[in-house]
Amino acid sequence: MRIRAIVYFGVTLLFSAPLWPQVHDRDPLTEKEVDQLRETAIEPEKRLKLMVELTRARMVAIDQLRADPKMAKDRGKRTHDLLEDIATLIDEIDDNAENYNERNADLRKPLKDMVAMDSEFQVKMRELKAAADDPKSIDEASDYKFALDDAIDSVNQSADSSRKLLEEQNVKFAKKKK
Repeated sequence: MRIRAIVYFGVTLLFSAPLWPQVHDRDPLTEKEVDQLRETAIEPEKRLKLMVELTRARMVAIDQLRADPKMAKDRGKRTHDLLEDIATLIDEIDDNAENYNERNADLRKPLKDMVAMDSEFQVKMRELKAAADDPKSIDEASDYKFALDDAIDSVNQSADSSRKLLEEQNVKFAKKKK
């Protein structure tokens, strides 16, 4: 009986071993940022605004990374990490907006910021995609190409859902004013 348990454990371990590298160890937020978000948990407008600011900071970091030749070492890996952070944060922003909408919060102001951010990011992502397709940066781009595709998907989905939610909110709160 004991041998059977050990064999089951060994087989389970053997099949789960390839999944270990897929575990996401990195948190896209620093402790300070987490604390800031906790403080705004019950204030939808402030929380969403803060989340947009934090996400924009990641995009600024990518721009700085690409512009500074001194940062060429590990640029692909750092870009990959920042793109993952952006995708994660954008998905989190969308989840928060959806939750606050279900609670009938007026999100029109932060949704306008979200739509603006998504539009800016769509342009930036197209620029990154073009740079990644450039033969001069093929080695560097191989480090972040998948993360870029994932971030592009997140931004596009966010743009669609934010615009749709803003339209719904405009209709809903226009009726409440009357």
